[in-house]
Amino acid sequence: MKRHSIAAALLGLTLLGFGPAALATPPCPALLNREAPRLQDEKPQNLCQYAGQVVVVVNTASFCGYTPQYASLEALYARYRTRGLVVLGFPSNDFGAQEPGSAKAIAELCENTFGVKFPMFAKSQVTQVVNAPTRAGKATSPAADPAPINPLFADLTRRTGQAPKWNFHKYLIGRDGLTVISHPSQTDPMAPAFLRDVEKLLDAKL
Repeated sequence: MKRHSIAAALLGLTLLGFGPAALATPPCPALLNREAPRLQDEKPQNLCQYAGQVVVVVNTASFCGYTPQYASLEALYARYRTRGLVVLGFPSNDFGAQEPGSAKAIAELCENTFGVKFPMFAKSQVTQVVNAPTRAGKATSPAADPAPINPLFADLTRRTGQAPKWNFHKYLIGRDGLTVISHPSQTDPMAPAFLRDVEKLLDAKL
């Protein structure tokens, strides 16, 4: 093919929306510009791979009254993944010591009980104040030298002014990586209020 023919073909592709600009990946927002270890093998995963998507970030636990929300989260992921939504699960033992198990035990529960296919990450601390009830029914005090908070959750807390108060707190991050909506544990991922926010963020343009 002659040089001018190649140039004409490239111009045609650009006009059709297949040029370099169309193929470029979205820039990685600061909120996602970090790594997190994968649950199964603790292999670091760069969260920039989810740039341009609507991201649901949720702290999970295996022995909580809200644990059945795993099924709702998977249903949400299955319904909207082709439109650009991803769910990221972060197990945590912060609340009620309801996630005491190993990574293998957590992964087995997710897969065998709830059929979870969305990405899951290693267990981490998601808040500074740990509301773990004692036998007397009072919350325990934070440890004198607490573990560092998962930096993603620290940033989400700063941006929304709302830290997780229990398992299955949910943050919705918009495609722009700037818009963040917080939903408490009791809001089911398939509840109308949550779905309205999901639809609004999915319809927003970068």
